[in-house]
Amino acid sequence: MTGTGRTLRSRWLGRVGYDEALALQRAIHAWSDEDYLLLLEHPHTYTLGRRADPAHVLVDPVSVGAELIETDRGGDVTYHGPGQLVGYPVGELAMAAAGMRDVVAHVRRIEAALIDVLAEFSILGERVDGRSGVWVRAAGSTGIGGPAMQKIAAIGVRVARGRTMHGFALNVDCDLAMFGHIVPCGISDAGVTSMAAVLGSAPDMAGVVEAVTRAWARADRHLQVETAAVAHQRVEGGDDVGTGRRPGWMKVTADLGPEYRELKRLVHDQGLHTVCEEAGCPNIFECWSQRTATFMILGDRCTRACGFCLVDTRKPFPIDPDEPRRVADAVATLGLAHAVITSVARDDVPDGGAAGFAATIRAVRERNPETTIEVLIPDCKGDAASLATIFDARPDVLNHNLETVARLQRRARPSAGYARSLSVLARSKDAGLVTKSGIILGLGETLDEVRAAITDLAAVGVDVLTLGQYLRPSPDHLPVARWVTPAEFDELGEFARNLGFAHVESGPLVRSSYHARAGADAALGIPA
Repeated sequence: MTGTGRTLRSRWLGRVGYDEALALQRAIHAWSDEDYLLLLEHPHTYTLGRRADPAHVLVDPVSVGAELIETDRGGDVTYHGPGQLVGYPVGELAMAAAGMRDVVAHVRRIEAALIDVLAEFSILGERVDGRSGVWVRAAGSTGIGGPAMQKIAAIGVRVARGRTMHGFALNVDCDLAMFGHIVPCGISDAGVTSMAAVLGSAPDMAGVVEAVTRAWARADRHLQVETAAVAHQRVEGGDDVGTGRRPGWMKVTADLGPEYRELKRLVHDQGLHTVCEEAGCPNIFECWSQRTATFMILGDRCTRACGFCLVDTRKPFPIDPDEPRRVADAVATLGLAHAVITSVARDDVPDGGAAGFAATIRAVRERNPETTIEVLIPDCKGDAASLATIFDARPDVLNHNLETVARLQRRARPSAGYARSLSVLARSKDAGLVTKSGIILGLGETLDEVRAAITDLAAVGVDVLTLGQYLRPSPDHLPVARWVTPAEFDELGEFARNLGFAHVESGPLVRSSYHARAGADAALGIPA
């Protein structure tokens, strides 16, 4: 039976765009053999299954503030939106007696789990013969079927290579009027309701999420459950241990030798920016003395204000069209075998700066054909077309940092998101790129939360991982909650290597670009 003896990895991801959630599902489906339960809300979205009748969409979705998306699951037209809990179980499907995957049993387990959830909130959920999903009796009804029953949860699944995708949508406290613009699931003779409508008040979404996790673990026979959740509200800061003396392992010796001074002169003469300087990296002396640097394009002013980052957040200047040439010239002058290029976030331009990345990759490659190129990119607001612009330029390594664990995302980087970052990495991997990510520690996370985040990165196919200690750049930034010990970094590094990453850098002074060439070579199969 599926699930027996395995760990269920339940993730509450908050509000996630439908396409981003689909990219995340597909990556876990393709790259992981773990059992996941992704729990989230979507913005207003209508979805058409493979057998859907387009005539069942009764209005122009845009006119009611919704998006229309065709999907690869079964079923007809459905609605997803705020206040609706969507669950995507991704895992191995049980075998039926005849040696076939038992899809019907999977649907029945989902129905049973949702009926158990409703029972926890004193709602009687039922099945209706010939119709999937979970139903409740309309007020005052004594009959079964037809208008006397109202649908409270829809189910639509897909199975490929013996693993499941898609799942269910439980109406907790959603706008029921949105169902009036479609023929829900192609059923015209029955209504739709929600937990809030049945109870007369909205239940707490966090409580429903917990109930669904418990019920699915029972239904799918999981003996262990690992949970991670984006905070429902922004997490407040804690005490700062960084105000005292740093431990010995955090001390850096400055090397201001000729190589360091020459690189500093070159960067400034070319009018370039480096994240080494702008973000106050502790490894600048080591890296610059070895003539390696991470170039920061698209200016030195960021449109976001992440709580851990020193980069300037004033209004940015226009993007300089000559910058790609200057970066290419600097790479040539330095004779770099491996060039790392990052940027500030540029939410002020439509593509988030994607065209600037693509132009710089092309310029560096044309001038330096033997140089491998690594880019550390922002999320471009999750826009698929913008990300494709960067992917199509074919960097040798695509890096996008997860930064912190799920619970602390809203505190550390309020303009980004855990699921969005995972979906960026998933799309990169799907595009055939070597994919890299990093986490900074010491913001208040637990080691179990870090392990869960590492597992999620492995599940979407990330090849290279960096783990390092957070350093507070100023009193206006997030406090250092604790100094993570070298032994703990060693343990987390070994945990990650056992998950199959091609290369792991884990240590107090590690940053995204630390030993970047070694990581790239390992992932690309280049001998050391």
